[in-house]
Amino acid sequence: MPELPEVETIARELRPRLIGRRVEEVVVYWPRAIASPAPDRFQRALRGRRITNVARRAKYLLMPLDGGDVLLIHLRMTGSLRLRWGQHTAERHTRVALWLDDGWALHFDDPRKFGRLWLTPDPGAVLGDLGPEPLEPAFTPRGLADRLRHRRAPIKAVLLDQRCVAGLGNIYADEVLFVARIDPRRPAGELSESEIRRLHSAIREVLAEAIRAGGSTLRDYRAPVGGQGRFQDRWRVYHRAGQPCPRCGERLVCIRLAQRSTHFCPRCQGAADAHPEKPMGAEEDKG
Repeated sequence: MPELPEVETIARELRPRLIGRRVEEVVVYWPRAIASPAPDRFQRALRGRRITNVARRAKYLLMPLDGGDVLLIHLRMTGSLRLRWGQHTAERHTRVALWLDDGWALHFDDPRKFGRLWLTPDPGAVLGDLGPEPLEPAFTPRGLADRLRHRRAPIKAVLLDQRCVAGLGNIYADEVLFVARIDPRRPAGELSESEIRRLHSAIREVLAEAIRAGGSTLRDYRAPVGGQGRFQDRWRVYHRAGQPCPRCGERLVCIRLAQRSTHFCPRCQGAADAHPEKPMGAEEDKG
């Protein structure tokens, strides 16, 4: 599934190509790709509208339109957006196509049909209670500590919860925990202040590095004009089980955690801080 770096890369590539473009025609090849409104209403409401911006929230793409509505797209497992010149016919996996006023067509392709599109005046109704954007200034170590406090689930599972941190998925959770030297099995609420600060720093560092590399291409992900990401060449632990740890040389392992494959170094990440502290923000014992 495309995660924050991949969706951010798509938004940055589409932004200069789509801002100001008018949607001339909309074709829905697979009606269930449209989550809301009904497909025929979706087509009528989008036709003739001008795209005013291309943005991202968590793993969602947002395209505000003149008149106030917003087109939201979630790629899910295998969805992708392709810009195709002068092509008004569907490819094998094209589910929705937008024909633009400059001769280009934006195709939403999705082999496994999990992705969805919405057209709504209220994006918040779709985005729900997503957590903070990890690259924004409002994402702080203290705020992260507040979201981890009292959580008994493994830290890997909590990082995958979009209510905790928006946009993290399986690849980047593994990479972040390795950089932070934190065992993915540790209960989230037991992390010390120093561990939470390392975790916060690692989240920002890894995501920024991945965006600079254009994200990770594992199977289906491509940028809108077909380019591949390069961050998969820099993975430290993800999909590297059995290979030596790049930090200590120990053999990396893969386990099943929170119903997801989880890759880590049992030596670098296998123990808590040598001198445990109270979790950040915990009250002092006054007894």
